[in-house]
Amino acid sequence: MTHSLPFSILLPILLPMFAGGLLVAMPLRWLRVQRTLSTAAALLLLPVAACMVLEAATGAIPVYHVGNWPAPFGIVLQLDRLGALMLLLTAVLGAAAVVAAGRGDARMGRHFHALFQFQLMGLNGAFLAGDLFNLFVFFEILLIASYALLVHGGGRARIGAGMHYVLLNLAGSAFFLIAIGVLYGLSGTLNMAHMGLRLAGLPPADVPLATAAGAMLMLVFGLKAALFPMLFWLPKAYASATGSAAALFAIMTKVGIYAILRCAALIFGAPGGMLAAFLHDWVWWMALATMGFGALGALAAPNLKTLTCYLVLASVGLLAASVSMQTGQSWAGALYYLLSTTLCTAALFLLTDALEPAPPAGSVGQPVPVVHGSRLAGALFLVAALAAIGLPPLSGFIGKVMVMRSAPLPAAAVLWPGVLLSSLALLIAVSRTGTRLLWRLPQEHDPERHGAYHRVAPDGWKLGCCAFLLACSVALVLFAQPLSQYLADTAAQLFDRAAYLRAVLPAAGS
Repeated sequence: MTHSLPFSILLPILLPMFAGGLLVAMPLRWLRVQRTLSTAAALLLLPVAACMVLEAATGAIPVYHVGNWPAPFGIVLQLDRLGALMLLLTAVLGAAAVVAAGRGDARMGRHFHALFQFQLMGLNGAFLAGDLFNLFVFFEILLIASYALLVHGGGRARIGAGMHYVLLNLAGSAFFLIAIGVLYGLSGTLNMAHMGLRLAGLPPADVPLATAAGAMLMLVFGLKAALFPMLFWLPKAYASATGSAAALFAIMTKVGIYAILRCAALIFGAPGGMLAAFLHDWVWWMALATMGFGALGALAAPNLKTLTCYLVLASVGLLAASVSMQTGQSWAGALYYLLSTTLCTAALFLLTDALEPAPPAGSVGQPVPVVHGSRLAGALFLVAALAAIGLPPLSGFIGKVMVMRSAPLPAAAVLWPGVLLSSLALLIAVSRTGTRLLWRLPQEHDPERHGAYHRVAPDGWKLGCCAFLLACSVALVLFAQPLSQYLADTAAQLFDRAAYLRAVLPAAGS
């Protein structure tokens, strides 16, 4: 059963869009007003997203036809269980990151809060888009905002990392358009549900071209998700960003995973569709390589922020591996693990800025701030590290177990050792970094060797926002049973292409 949920589907897009527009129009000296408006807009997304999760939990797929033009001719926004879940995750990250940024990060450059809101707009739009072209449009909105947020505050490291990030994503966007053009030429539509229907009825002579275009589309999403060998942009890019921006970036790679799930099921008919072999034979091995590369990078990471970047890569590898198995159980496990790893890595990015603050611009020759550890910081690091590695009893362990149990026997013989070995490497890397950060002795920082320094306390706001994200991670454990059922229903809904056709194209789906 489906029905129309009018205008309210637009709220996750309109709220940050209007807030961002107002922030751009404000004088730059109104810093307090900008911070208040941006924080209010981000916090308002929490109840909006929660209401959408409740709506989607009924199993309905509400559809909004922009301008009242019917699909497949007009723009369609659709809300299902997966989209609502990603909206809520984005709202949680956005609320924590904007509060953490309010006292310092936003003052490092211009228009931070406006860019932050536009990135939220792009993320939310991507999760609601019902056609490929508008998925591309919202991808570009969030990427353009992320370009500016990445270099916010200036500095040679940020500019250099930002240049690589921009060039690679521009190349990805070009291939995205090429793939869309080929699929449109073959199917005559851009609506995802309608395209899936048309591609299923292609003449055999056109199937190889459609498969090639689909593989190109999946590789573009793999670039966005930082799959091997397209992952080298991520460590430097995320490590150079401010903590609050990096915390929001924690969901950026998951947008790529989301797009693979959405398009593989709705357009290409997974499981058993025209991209089944590509996902099984190519994405599977790319995922395992990503997981291994992330674990090795973590062992060589010189600081907590770089370590967190490699934790993101290792998690992307496991997510992509579970997606490539193309079963309801593996996709449900992937979604649970996606929630867990996004929350804990975002919390680690905030904790990094609290424990390892970057020297202020223009502070050359000034004493370097050295943060002394605290009991709260140690407790937060322990919880975040356990969840990120995947050790019991936290959510990362549950997510990894769900994914490993979903693997069939031939795949399990490779996946299980890979997960266990990578987890061991991550445990060693995290333990070493935590020991250095939290048990560091004053005499270890010798002024004669490292220059003058002064000891400061961790940023309380960032620690508080980190604690909020980790509390959400703990909630995944406390409510694991109902959440697992919701995620199982989400995976089943993704495979039910007829339900999307009935919602978007009632005549075709009847």
